[in-house]
Amino acid sequence: MEGWLKTSFPDRGTLNVVLTILLVVAVCVVIYTARRMIVIFVFAVLFAYILDPVVKFLQRYSLFFRDLRGPAVIETYLAFLLMTVLVGYSFAPGIARNTVKLIDGIPVLLDGLSTGDIVAELGEKYGWSNQQEVRFQAFLKRHKDDIHSVVGIADRYLSHAAVVVLCLILIPILAIFLLRDGERIADGLIRSMVQADSRPRVRAIAQELHLMLTRYVRTQVLLCGLSLGFYSAVLLLFRFPHAIALAVLGGLLEFVPTAGWTSTAAVILTVGVVSHSHWGWMAALLVLWRLAMDYSICPRILGREMGIHPLVAIFAVLVGAEVGGIIGIYLAVPIIASIRVILRGMTAPSPSRRQDREAEPQAASNFRTAVAE
Repeated sequence: MEGWLKTSFPDRGTLNVVLTILLVVAVCVVIYTARRMIVIFVFAVLFAYILDPVVKFLQRYSLFFRDLRGPAVIETYLAFLLMTVLVGYSFAPGIARNTVKLIDGIPVLLDGLSTGDIVAELGEKYGWSNQQEVRFQAFLKRHKDDIHSVVGIADRYLSHAAVVVLCLILIPILAIFLLRDGERIADGLIRSMVQADSRPRVRAIAQELHLMLTRYVRTQVLLCGLSLGFYSAVLLLFRFPHAIALAVLGGLLEFVPTAGWTSTAAVILTVGVVSHSHWGWMAALLVLWRLAMDYSICPRILGREMGIHPLVAIFAVLVGAEVGGIIGIYLAVPIIASIRVILRGMTAPSPSRRQDREAEPQAASNFRTAVAE
């Protein structure tokens, strides 16, 4: 009987494997359940990296609180808030008037598209032949239901506006703590969760991840600047109303993959149709610019800065879009680069325990120096 119990009860190795699997499953369940808050925290980290160069500049050259991290963070947020107020004061009145005009003109525009009455106006403006007008009018009538469904899609997006606004408020608030205490938080996590012998290796990996995220955010800012320049030049060339405001909107929305540029294109083309600008040529140029950004400019810049091949960057974005949608597109490249850094750090030759203990203060110093820079 005793021998049967010993052979039937799982041994220690099997029990460890089962408990490890259960632990991994539990962690995956927790991550999936809290995925929204995790995504918000990730974007807070990226927002902190965007503001970090400004904080470091003010920390070094502030007139009143030099070499103090906390006051530099406050000064950065005050400057950001002041800039937002000035931009809003400069553009808000005109944007508000034109937004009301645009909203009032949308029902008329949709009705003209669904009935085909807008064809005559466009044909007269662009010199279309009667045959071209008849074909375009037949096309609009065939897609009458699709045109009216645009209104339903807009209503669904507006219903989630409150959640989006809440996230936009929460992200900068979380970023305050990361900007002020990010170094201490990272160092505390390493000390509490990693054994002393492995801390130098983990600190080196953390330092590489920090540098990688810094390069990634710098690349995103560069891409936004390129989009801002493109939108400004094209909108001014075609004499669109509020060209600079629309260009700034397009540059800022470049941070949001897929939904950012589609929203920018929708706004620009709608303004072009309502204001009777050259929206046809604008649509063609927007498509060409998007193709150039997605398959040439963005993969090359990201690949060079993140140390991965442009084809790998394109593949990561496509897989991220399939798995996680918009968020997957945005986080695909940094996730691939992070995995590369972690695997390279874990497979690096490990020094002896004595060398680990001797190298830990130096690794901690290097980590703090990298964060400070």
